[in-house]
Amino acid sequence: MSRRIDPTSRQRIRLDLNGVVQGVGFRPYIYRLATELGLAGSVYNHSQGVTVEIEGSSPDIETFQRRLAPELPPLAKIDKSSVQFMEPNGDCEFVITASEDVETASTIIPPDIATCADCLSELFDPADRRSRYPFINCTNCGPRYTIVESIPYDRPFTSMKSFPLCSDCDREYHDPTNRRFHAQPNACEVCGPRLTMHDGKNEIECEDPIAAVVAILRDGKVVAIRGVGGFHLAVDAANETAVRTLRERKRREEKPLAMMAPEMHTIRKFCEVTLEEEELLGDYTRPIVLLNRKKNDRLAPSVAYDNRYYGFMLPYTPVHHLILRDNFDALVMTSANLAEEPIAIGNTEAIERLADIADYFLLHDREILQRCDDSIVRIAGGSTRIIRRARGFVPQPVYLNTSVTRPILCCGGELKNTIALAREDQIYLSQHIGDLDNPAALGFFEECIKHLKQVLQVEPELIAYDLHPEYLSTKWAMKQTELPTVGVQHHHAHLASVLADNRVEGPAIGIILDGTGYGTDGTIWGGEVLYGDASEYERLGWLEPVPMPGGAAAIKQPWRMAISYLHHAYGDDLASMKLPFMSKLEPEALDVTRQMIARGLNSPLTSSCGRLFDGVAAILNLCNEAHYEAQAAIELEMISLASSPLLEKAPPIKLNGPLSIDWLVRAVVDRVLSGDSVEQIAGGFHLSLAELFINAARAARDKTGCESVALSGGVFQNRLFFEYILDRLKRERFNVYCHQQVPTNDGGLALGQAVIADAVTRQ
Repeated sequence: MSRRIDPTSRQRIRLDLNGVVQGVGFRPYIYRLATELGLAGSVYNHSQGVTVEIEGSSPDIETFQRRLAPELPPLAKIDKSSVQFMEPNGDCEFVITASEDVETASTIIPPDIATCADCLSELFDPADRRSRYPFINCTNCGPRYTIVESIPYDRPFTSMKSFPLCSDCDREYHDPTNRRFHAQPNACEVCGPRLTMHDGKNEIECEDPIAAVVAILRDGKVVAIRGVGGFHLAVDAANETAVRTLRERKRREEKPLAMMAPEMHTIRKFCEVTLEEEELLGDYTRPIVLLNRKKNDRLAPSVAYDNRYYGFMLPYTPVHHLILRDNFDALVMTSANLAEEPIAIGNTEAIERLADIADYFLLHDREILQRCDDSIVRIAGGSTRIIRRARGFVPQPVYLNTSVTRPILCCGGELKNTIALAREDQIYLSQHIGDLDNPAALGFFEECIKHLKQVLQVEPELIAYDLHPEYLSTKWAMKQTELPTVGVQHHHAHLASVLADNRVEGPAIGIILDGTGYGTDGTIWGGEVLYGDASEYERLGWLEPVPMPGGAAAIKQPWRMAISYLHHAYGDDLASMKLPFMSKLEPEALDVTRQMIARGLNSPLTSSCGRLFDGVAAILNLCNEAHYEAQAAIELEMISLASSPLLEKAPPIKLNGPLSIDWLVRAVVDRVLSGDSVEQIAGGFHLSLAELFINAARAARDKTGCESVALSGGVFQNRLFFEYILDRLKRERFNVYCHQQVPTNDGGLALGQAVIADAVTRQ
């Protein structure tokens, strides 16, 4: 029973709240708290967030304000609030009113949330009316971002508008005491989405599609399963034939495949799992977590060739739970696409695009409005590091210390593309889009821009882009002639990104290491020691440039980079060298490559650290041909983890010029010819290269007086290299900034572009 309001001491206030306040049980929470305290008034959604008006006694209003933040629902978050005193109007009850529309949106749509414990209990309760209903959800869980057309986040603005509520669901939806009060995806077997089976040609009549899928997977078939943000391609992870079939059809020869297990204890059968990793696996975001694999496990060897890590996730939809529980220890659950195309989301689209990959399709009729892949994370350097930021994290913003001067659209890079929209003190990054090297990916890029503008109700007034003239994102930006544009150097964007990630203004010494980035001198950068902030930067040092014979071909054929580094270190003596990897090369290919280097034919110069890893991997005869991005560097890291490294002493550093690497290449070659183990040589290379950059950081500190170092770039996804250099920098008494909210790879590039473009505007 609520207490009666004392009319002799009535007050009324208005609270305007912004943050994660829609789709997370916020209004029901406000309703329950207000009625418990005997307060009258209202609460309603709008594009700016949520507005609460409460009327009652002064002590009760003070209690409401005091309890508001500490007792929020688990997924709710208030980022901004304001209070306005009003004249009492005599309200005698508290109500939830219809949503209002505001011209510009500033509320945050919540991300897609994994099935909660309460819904899971109902799912497997034979007595519950939603028993085994594959779309069960409530205010605390279920799809969000991927079903939203626009805000405010109400059912008419989602793909659930096609499913009128039955009387039972409608009663729950309008009952403030019910867990499903204003749960927009609320549904049941009577009124909600349904599963169907398809063989690629016709719909298959079956009473229980889940049971049919389980039988098909046990038979070694490939099934395309429609989920929250798109389709997965699934096979039994213990069936080597099935996994190989999936690889062949998907054209994914060697890159590790993600897996899903029914429960935590099942993952422990295959991996070492720390407490921190267990928390990540069980988080409502349900990301793929990279874990140390155990030896002699029972999974198919081709799930992850020669890789010391498995990527595992726990079920995050009711369909996943129904398929996995009591049926499989693990399923391969990889993105449903071919090569680097975007993930499929529509039923017709999936059947057409995946016809040559999947044997069967598990479909449903709840439309996916935004394709959103699984996120990938790991624990490294004592913290969570995001490798791919998508489902569960998007569209949560990154906050700045100050507001940008105008809305900015940031186009990101070419690889691992994400776009961003900056407004006020928030930068919204899109979900992982992928590599913009095909028309489908570029179409997805344009979709994301349109959707982000729509849900934020913001029109950009400035476009930021990468300086590389051949990036499709850059070409797209240059065609938008109605808006001013700002070109941003790739590695400057990395430096600004990690500073913004940590809400640090700078300046800082930036150690920016990656595979490719267009330099202001027309060469390809990637092994950079910078000094600066969002406003400006100085290039203090860089790995000594070498030719990339064949240009982009050198990325897929690391042996080309090996020849280049050897030619740089040994000159014409290269011809008489007897390294094992060279025996695999055709003499003609070797001669042509040497001539290309000598004459500068199709051999752009690069200071790329990623290419150095590739070259050393080839010199060690680990990888001459790469079948996926960074394969050579990954294999070099994997073999290093079993070593007692042979560390070479790095030379002193002179800044404002190239950092010699001939000494390191010669050390690797000497040890190969001496018969040292590949594991020791590879491990020593990692540590020796790290020491080179430690020396560079010390020299930069002596020059600038700066005590802060910022680490960014795809090379820092190498856990061995990252953790070693992080520890050494801390022991050298540097303040070290690393990525936490966005990836260290190019997936975080748009964040840096935003703060740089804003700095340019201010100047």
